[in-house]
Amino acid sequence: MTDARGNARPNGEVPARHTPGTPCWVSLMVHGLDATEEFYGALFGWEFRPGPQQLGPYVRALLDGREVAGIGVLSPDRDLPIAWTPYFASDDVDLTADVVRSCGGTIGVGPLDAADAGRLAIGSDPGGAVFGIWQAASSPGTAVTGVPGTPAWNELTTFESTRTAKFYETVFGHAEEPGVSTDVDHVTLHLNGRPVAGIHGAGDALPRDRGPHWTTYFTVRDTDEAAARVRRLGGRILAPAHDGDHGRAALVTDPEGARFALLQNRR
Repeated sequence: MTDARGNARPNGEVPARHTPGTPCWVSLMVHGLDATEEFYGALFGWEFRPGPQQLGPYVRALLDGREVAGIGVLSPDRDLPIAWTPYFASDDVDLTADVVRSCGGTIGVGPLDAADAGRLAIGSDPGGAVFGIWQAASSPGTAVTGVPGTPAWNELTTFESTRTAKFYETVFGHAEEPGVSTDVDHVTLHLNGRPVAGIHGAGDALPRDRGPHWTTYFTVRDTDEAAARVRRLGGRILAPAHDGDHGRAALVTDPEGARFALLQNRR
């Protein structure tokens, strides 16, 4: 499970722009913004800055003054899940949105301008998993990686991996390669030779109440301690901390039920 942005500098800062197809941002839409800020601020040490407001009230989460994620208020007229959504970089969000539609996906929001920060769209793949598309202007996306409190990886859980992988390959230019995983139905999407995301086919084991969905992994210093902190802050532990191929991980939710994972990299 490698840095999903791939082009990080030695000090953890990323270049001004992300290669098209690279995961470049994660965003969460919730009902209670203040309570959510309190939860993630206590968990990851984030601070928050308002804007842009194109999707309603929205804040950018900062770590040591650098942007790492976004949180907004879910509008009653938007049919979006309470879930972390990964955004993939694009040089032309309108063109990418057209490709999404032509490949059997849907576009539910946008394309629209996010003030002077960039242009975005939110869509779903043919299985229904929600993702975003980001065309950067003044804000390229996540500005620091590889340190606690930053996105580390995005993993898609769906019915089967092969057909779904073809969708992302066509839309974002990814290449499919066998992943380092004990899962039978698992592929890793690559871009320019670097792993950028994973797809796990769960078949009939996929929860019917969830459907296909993306899970964002956040780097932590100690998975067990971070999971215990999630519980103290009002979240839940869905899968206890366990050692995997890429480190020690736990699947948790915030108080509103948004799922995410904690990842302690192997030392």
